[in-house]
Amino acid sequence: MGVAYSVGEVDHLYTFFVEWSPENIYSHKHSRKQQEFLQVHPDALSVIGSLLKDSPPENWQIVSVKQQKRRTSVCSSADSESDDLLPVLINHSQILKELHLEQLMSHIPARAQGNQWKLVYSTAVHGTSLRTLYRQMAELDRPVLMVIRDTDGQVFGAFSSDPFRVSSYCYGTGETFLYSFSPEFQVFRWTGENSYFVRGFLDSLQMGGGGGPFGLWLDADLYRGSSYSCNTFCNRPLSLHHDFTVQELEVWSFV
Repeated sequence: MGVAYSVGEVDHLYTFFVEWSPENIYSHKHSRKQQEFLQVHPDALSVIGSLLKDSPPENWQIVSVKQQKRRTSVCSSADSESDDLLPVLINHSQILKELHLEQLMSHIPARAQGNQWKLVYSTAVHGTSLRTLYRQMAELDRPVLMVIRDTDGQVFGAFSSDPFRVSSYCYGTGETFLYSFSPEFQVFRWTGENSYFVRGFLDSLQMGGGGGPFGLWLDADLYRGSSYSCNTFCNRPLSLHHDFTVQELEVWSFV
């Protein structure tokens, strides 16, 4: 059960643990015990005592950890390297590895940063059906990340500001982007040329366009796909070949 403390109490406790470390109490395990003392203000001592009294010492553990990376400022460049910790994936991914997560994190919009990632659709779990993909997202009202691995072993996909759905018009915002790890990681953001971000049909899903092929296109069975340069994202083909076959496909939401 969580316990709430005032800002002052937390400050006292934080100062105590920052200034105290096990090295101040014991030296090497074969050497003689050393004693060093930390001076603590009486008021801080009483606060620390009140915080610790409800929990017996055997339930406490103090560990040394490296300085945690701080979250990238909302005002920082989207192309700068991410200082974020890796996201927490609620479910196991058949595709995403630590390297993929590290590189994607710096490009996820600020409103999705710090959230856990939940798998809402997977061909391995739900089968290969675009209709099922739409059905799995019917209740969502937040961004989603699509991740594809094709039969060439290449990983690529798209971040959509809106969950995928059937629509008679294009939807989405300038947060939407395409990305590829084939052969190295690249992100393709909105050019401002048009607003053909996403359009969903029962027989296909389209992302990007403008006077030609789509930046990313998938068929009704989520088996065949294609990727061409498009005006919306000015992207290169996401896969090694314009036309590809899907091996695995996942869609993640941010909760």
